[in-house]
Parts: sequence; C-alpha cells; structure tokens
Amino acid sequence: MTGAQTDVEQVERANTAFYEALERGDFDEVSDLWLDSAEDGEGDGDGGDVAEGEATTGEAISCVHPGWPVLTGRGEVLRSYALIMANTEYIQFFLTDLKVGVAGDTALVTCTENILSGGPPPEGGGELGPLVGQLVVATNLFRRTPDGWKLWSHHASPVLAETDDEEGDETPS
Repeated sequence: MTGAQTDVEQVERANTAFYEALERGDFDEVSDLWLDSAEDGEGDGDGGDVAEGEATTGEAISCVHPGWPVLTGRGEVLRSYALIMANTEYIQFFLTDLKVGVAGDTALVTCTENILSGGPPPEGGGELGPLVGQLVVATNLFRRTPDGWKLWSHHASPVLAETDDEEGDETPS
C-alpha cells in the first residue's frame, strides 16, 4: 500500500465520520472534525503569531449550506451546525459519486449527498414529521493536522431536477 492510498483512505474515513456525526446529531464530534486555529500550524491559536490582516486557518474555515450565505470562522460555522441539528429530527446521508484527491497536506472530496430528512412532528402528533428527500452536491476540503484530517471548508449546493413539464416542453417554431 502506498502513502497516497493511505492518505486517501484516511480522508475517506474523516469524510464518513463527518456525515455519521451529523446523522447522530453529535455536535461535539462535528466540532472536533473541523479545523481549530491551534491546529493550523500558524501559531498558538490566539492569532498572536500571525501578521495583521491575515487569518489563521481556523478563523478562515468556511461553510456554505444550500441556500445560505457563506459562513466564515469556526464560531459561525459551528453555530450553523448546532442550528441544523436542533431543528432536524432525523437526517440520513447516502453519499454517491465520491472522489478524493490528496496533494500534500490538503485533500479535496467531492460527492453527491442524497439526503433524507424529517422535521419535528406536526402539532399534537408524536411521530416524526414528513420525510423529505434532497439531492445536493458537496465539496469538502480537508487539512492534515497532528490529530488527523480536519475539515477546512464545506460547500453544498442543491441539484436542480427537471420536472416532467420541462421534459415535454417543445421549442416554438
């Protein structure tokens, strides 16, 4: 087994751990999987060793959820996951089209997230709310740290599906 294969397998495991932690609603694990400014090799975590105007990697982490603006900084990104977990009763990810590329201490994962989720039960009901399916393409950027591969950026965009009406449209002559 070559070093590159080992790196790819490690990144795949980190990527899988991210989605599994989301499915379980494990905020602590989700938090542990994201880069921290102390892990970026740019100083002691307080920004003291970084030139003015430069952000450490932990401060520069970013996330784009479908339909959301760009979130930057560890606090903003983790707050978004806390909100999603607090308002999602059930979520499951079926990842397809997974591709992993590793270049030095940086790895790029692209995949399609086939998401099944359900909200809180309707008023007076004790069961899970209706399940909704969504198709999202995602790019996850990882950095190698002494503690393993950590998320640096997550970008997810919805896939627009054709409707039956659009397939039957004819171009006017």
